[in-house]
Amino acid sequence: MDKYLVAIGGGEIKNKTTLRIDEYIAELAKKHAGENRATGLFIGTASHDSMPYFNSFRKTYTSVFDIKAEVALIVYGEMNVEHIKAKIDAADFIYVGGGDTVFMLEKWKETGLDKLISEAYEAGKIICGLSAGAICWFEDMYTDYEIMRGESSSYVMRKGLGLIGGAITPHFNEREADFIPALRAAGIKEAYGVENDAAIVFKNGEFLRSLSSGGKAYRVTVTDSGAEKTEL
Repeated sequence: MDKYLVAIGGGEIKNKTTLRIDEYIAELAKKHAGENRATGLFIGTASHDSMPYFNSFRKTYTSVFDIKAEVALIVYGEMNVEHIKAKIDAADFIYVGGGDTVFMLEKWKETGLDKLISEAYEAGKIICGLSAGAICWFEDMYTDYEIMRGESSSYVMRKGLGLIGGAITPHFNEREADFIPALRAAGIKEAYGVENDAAIVFKNGEFLRSLSSGGKAYRVTVTDSGAEKTEL
């Protein structure tokens, strides 16, 4: 089965600013479900399992696209791993919300959720997410880890799960000026920059296309004399 991953640079699902991208995900999910009603599993670890965030996800995917919405809660030990695995097994797609990327990955590693999601991706479950939920799948991710902890005023490069090769930043429309020097400092020659209300889609680990609900996505190439960005 083909493996799809949709990385959304940012936006407000509550205000439906990413609706065109959500529609694309919903179509993929319905194809995956076949004759059954599609199910989406929301994982909000990065926002400390914010239930208002899940409700916004449900209001879009259930109310607009008639997809059953489920949630996996691990931050405060609400669900055991077996319960979450059953939800993953029943889902057609997994949607990972935004927030604190590093906290999320640490919590996933602690509970084993990282392995469950990676196995689901390899098995053909559609994986998607916004901001933290977009960048965590890549080799290198540009994150506000230190800013959120009051440790510095700078974004930093951190290692992601490595399901997709390369480096990425979300909110490229806000971070472009800082992202390129960070790539140069890390010795990274190429990366993806994804604006709010834009997304990039990968099929079987390879870039397939970009999506727009108002924003743009770019491939950024660092050169000896500067940097170039190519709209995707």
